[in-house]
Amino acid sequence: MKAIVEKWNSISLVKRILCGLVIGAILGFVAKEATVIGLLGELFVGALKAVAPILVFFLVMGALAQHKDGQKSNMGTVIGLYLIATFSAGLVAVIASFIFPVTVNLGAAAAADGASAPGGIGEVLKTLLLNVVSNPVGSIVDANYIGILAWAVVFGLALRKSSDKTKSLLSDISDAVTQAVRWVISFAPFGIMGLMYNSVSTSGASIFSDYGKLLALLLGCMAFVALVINPLIVFLNIKQNPYPLVFKCLKDSGITAFCTRSSAANIPVNMELCKNLGLNEDNYSVSIPLGATINMGGAAVTISVLSLAAVHTLGIKVDIPTALILSLLSAVSACGASGVAGGSLLLIPLACSLFGISNDIAMQMVGVGFIIGVIQDSCETGLNSSTDALLTATAEFKQWKKEGRKLPI
Repeated sequence: MKAIVEKWNSISLVKRILCGLVIGAILGFVAKEATVIGLLGELFVGALKAVAPILVFFLVMGALAQHKDGQKSNMGTVIGLYLIATFSAGLVAVIASFIFPVTVNLGAAAAADGASAPGGIGEVLKTLLLNVVSNPVGSIVDANYIGILAWAVVFGLALRKSSDKTKSLLSDISDAVTQAVRWVISFAPFGIMGLMYNSVSTSGASIFSDYGKLLALLLGCMAFVALVINPLIVFLNIKQNPYPLVFKCLKDSGITAFCTRSSAANIPVNMELCKNLGLNEDNYSVSIPLGATINMGGAAVTISVLSLAAVHTLGIKVDIPTALILSLLSAVSACGASGVAGGSLLLIPLACSLFGISNDIAMQMVGVGFIIGVIQDSCETGLNSSTDALLTATAEFKQWKKEGRKLPI
């Protein structure tokens, strides 16, 4: 048995995850009644979601407490890249929606029961600000990452003047939580097998036939962002072939994010990826949790595509200035998606209001989003989370290039 375990652990995690994906898909088709397999996925995501808030809080707080005056930080560059990438994703979705207009049968889609969409951008921003000042303990319990980040920054800055023993204790706690996360991640192949089983056994292949054109447009936009826009952003910063880094982030981060469908749950995975790339922990321990909050290119694509699908369905004419405003609105709304229950889908009515579309029609579009959510949300999360790691690495590699250091890609 020990030899089998050692042999299993000697295989790369990505290959083991791919095995889990294939086995889960096969079992989803041939053993639909074996629901206990799906429990593995629920346990895996539950464990990641449980430990991620604690990890983020201690890593960010510890990194800021250890920061010394005069020590270089690239957070300004990272935030700039996050905002550019999110706006670019929204713009790509708007352009693609005009080149390939899609209409949908809204009558067949029920509005999301009990869902409450924000009434305007002011409400989104208000929710974000209230989450910032939320109780720190409550933020950890509720996985409110905006509040977690805010209080971790406050406590981290306050602890800069603390003794070396206190800082050492913080470091030890961070290391312990990180090790616990590694143990959880080691079970990823089994958890992802369960998640894939749940998706296939529940929806089967029918998800691709209903609303197929809409799905194709969504996935095409996300693929274009991942394989063209993101590499272009990376190239403009590091001035060398970006694809080795792009594919590594998609492989090591995108696959697990696709399966867990949670940027928060994928934070530990991105942390490990940044560590393997040799990045500065003081930087990525802050930028990765921040990216899970504001770097939402996939969400910007979803908001733009589904909103314009409603526009085309109703036959509304849209001019170029309004389309550009939608790109900006989708980017701002996407950054606030983590502060709104329901994420990007419930921000669709906000974008639809730009065209005078009633809330009843907009909520039917939200219903369409929930129908295709198994695929849409998985791809959206994979794009969002892999881009967090990609742009974090890009910002640091840009600094390395200036210093004449060789990049590990």
